[in-house]
Order: sequence, then C-alpha cells, then structure tokens
Amino acid sequence: MTHLRTDHSRTQVAATRSRRGRSDSQRGFTLVEMLVVITIIGLIMSLVGPRVLNYLGESKVKAAKIQIQSFSSALDLFYLDAGRYPSTTEGLSALVKPAAGLTAWNGPYLKGGTVPNDPWGKPYVYRSPGERSAYEIVSYGADGQEGGTGTAADITTASTE
Repeated sequence: MTHLRTDHSRTQVAATRSRRGRSDSQRGFTLVEMLVVITIIGLIMSLVGPRVLNYLGESKVKAAKIQIQSFSSALDLFYLDAGRYPSTTEGLSALVKPAAGLTAWNGPYLKGGTVPNDPWGKPYVYRSPGERSAYEIVSYGADGQEGGTGTAADITTASTE
C-alpha cells in the first residue's frame, strides 16, 4: 500500500508541473518587450513614411495631368460643335452647361455634370486665348500659388503634352 501512495503522489506532482508549464507558456509580453517592438515599428515607419508621402504627392501630380488632358479632349469636342473654344469668362463650366447665346452645344462634354477641382481641392484656371495656344488650363499644384517646384509646381496644358 505504501507503494500505491507513492505512485499516486508522483502522478499529482506531474499533473501540477504540467499545469504550471502551461500557464508559464501562456504568460504575456513584458513591458520591455513591448517597448522594443514599438521602437522597431517606429524606426521602420520613419524610414518608409517619407517615401510613401512622396509617392502620394507624385500621384496627385499625375492625376492633375490626366484631368487636364481630359479637359483638353472635352474642349476639342466643344470646338467641333461650337466652332470656337469657350471664352475665359465662360470657363470650363461651358463644358457642362451651355453658355448664353450658344446654339450648337451638344454637351455635357464632361461626365458628372460638374467641373472637378484639382487633386488639391482648388479650381483649375482656364484662359482662352492662352499664352502658347488657343487655350490654357492650369493647376497651381500643392501650394495653390503660381510657380513653385516639385509637387508645388504649376501643371499646365503645355506640361501634359
């Protein structure tokens, strides 16, 4: 019988060790481990973040160029119908609603019924006649002011050709 008690107590000790082993393997992270992980993530973001923002700025410039090309195509269709380009005072809105006194308007020439703003939320500048051609469409870029470099540079019909 003594032998039986010893086996039983060994079984209990093994079961207790097994339970402790499971709870030790399920314990959480320490504060130091969490701080190390957060620091590593911060370093990665400081290296990758500026590149991602640069790509975002470049994509807005490309979107503005594509919109200007779309306006140019719509203006050419307007010209075929009306025999002239819209005046500066009529602006790009002549592509979505007929100008006063214009009988040969077959628009709207732009989808959506409105003239979209540039990717930075500012209206495009339209001039007819333009400095270098029959018309000129300009987005002043990220800074919204004439001139500039990089993503703040002006985007015009001349720069999209």
